[in-house]
Amino acid sequence: MNYHYSIFIQWSQQYNKFIAHLPEFVPYAYTRGKTYNAALQNALEVLELLIEDYTARDKSLPIFQAISP
Repeated sequence: MNYHYSIFIQWSQQYNKFIAHLPEFVPYAYTRGKTYNAALQNALEVLELLIEDYTARDKSLPIFQAISP
Protein backbone atom coordinates (compact mmCIF):
# COMPACT_ATOMS: atom_id res chain seq x y z
CA MET A 1 0.00 0.00 0.00
CA ASN A 2 1.22 3.51 -0.79
CA TYR A 3 1.05 5.96 2.11
CA HIS A 4 1.31 9.73 1.92
CA TYR A 5 2.60 11.47 5.04
CA SER A 6 4.42 14.74 5.62
CA ILE A 7 8.03 15.13 6.65
CA PHE A 8 9.17 18.60 7.75
CA ILE A 9 12.91 19.14 7.97
CA GLN A 10 14.52 22.17 9.55
CA TRP A 11 17.90 23.16 10.95
CA SER A 12 18.28 23.16 14.74
CA GLN A 13 20.77 25.58 16.26
CA GLN A 14 20.26 23.84 19.61
CA TYR A 15 21.36 20.41 18.35
CA ASN A 16 23.49 21.65 15.44
CA LYS A 17 21.70 19.11 13.22
CA PHE A 18 18.69 18.86 10.96
CA ILE A 19 15.48 17.82 12.71
CA ALA A 20 12.84 15.87 10.77
CA HIS A 21 9.26 15.91 12.09
CA LEU A 22 6.45 13.57 11.08
CA PRO A 23 3.49 15.78 12.07
CA GLU A 24 0.73 13.20 11.59
CA PHE A 25 2.41 11.03 14.22
CA VAL A 26 3.02 13.76 16.82
CA PRO A 27 4.22 13.84 19.57
CA TYR A 28 6.50 10.85 19.08
CA ALA A 29 7.84 11.14 15.60
CA TYR A 30 10.97 13.14 15.06
CA THR A 31 14.55 12.29 14.27
CA ARG A 32 17.83 14.05 13.56
CA GLY A 33 20.61 13.95 11.01
CA LYS A 34 23.93 15.72 10.44
CA THR A 35 22.81 16.48 6.88
CA TYR A 36 19.43 17.18 5.31
CA ASN A 37 19.58 13.86 3.45
CA ALA A 38 20.51 11.94 6.62
CA ALA A 39 17.54 13.48 8.45
CA LEU A 40 15.28 12.54 5.53
CA GLN A 41 16.51 8.94 5.44
CA ASN A 42 16.09 8.64 9.21
CA ALA A 43 12.57 10.05 8.96
CA LEU A 44 11.65 7.56 6.24
CA GLU A 45 12.89 4.71 8.46
CA VAL A 46 10.91 6.03 11.43
CA LEU A 47 7.82 6.37 9.24
CA GLU A 48 8.16 2.77 8.05
CA LEU A 49 8.54 1.54 11.64
CA LEU A 50 5.53 3.56 12.80
CA ILE A 51 3.33 2.17 10.03
CA GLU A 52 4.48 -1.38 10.83
CA ASP A 53 3.78 -0.82 14.54
CA TYR A 54 0.32 0.68 13.98
CA THR A 55 -0.56 -2.16 11.60
CA ALA A 56 0.72 -4.87 13.96
CA ARG A 57 -1.35 -3.43 16.81
CA ASP A 58 -4.39 -3.05 14.53
CA LYS A 59 -4.37 0.67 15.31
CA SER A 60 -5.79 3.15 12.80
CA LEU A 61 -3.16 5.12 10.96
CA PRO A 62 -3.34 8.91 11.32
CA ILE A 63 -5.13 10.90 8.64
CA PHE A 64 -2.88 12.74 6.20
CA GLN A 65 -2.76 16.49 6.92
CA ALA A 66 -2.79 18.33 3.60
CA ILE A 67 -1.10 21.71 3.33
CA SER A 68 -3.01 24.43 1.54
CA PRO A 69 -1.04 26.30 -1.14
